[in-house]
Amino acid sequence: QVQLVESGGGLVQPGGSLRLSCAASGSIYRIYDMGWYRQAPGKQFELIGSITGNGETTWAGSLRDRFPISRDNAKNAVYLQMNNLTPEDTAVYYCNAVVRIPARESAMPYWGRGTQVTFSS
Repeated sequence: QVQLVESGGGLVQPGGSLRLSCAASGSIYRIYDMGWYRQAPGKQFELIGSITGNGETTWAGSLRDRFPISRDNAKNAVYLQMNNLTPEDTAVYYCNAVVRIPARESAMPYWGRGTQVTFSS
């Protein structure tokens, strides 16, 4: 009923930048928080940060300065600008959104399938 599709991943060189996008589609009544997570090889699934419908952002760790998050409510989209990338940023990046569909009174989380970001030396 709700699909999240990430895009923008790929190979990145030292100090490079990428901008990840995530668009939600389907039977959407309202989108609440949207966020980004990542899974690096051999590491735990990690929350990067999230953004409310009003544009308020929170970060779980120290990526605030390098990885700003933005959102376009008109497009049901959230973005992750990734700057000054390092090998430690190699991971699969996932989009998450808390969505209420018309058929339900409560919202629930939905996930994208992820987009790979790989550091290229």
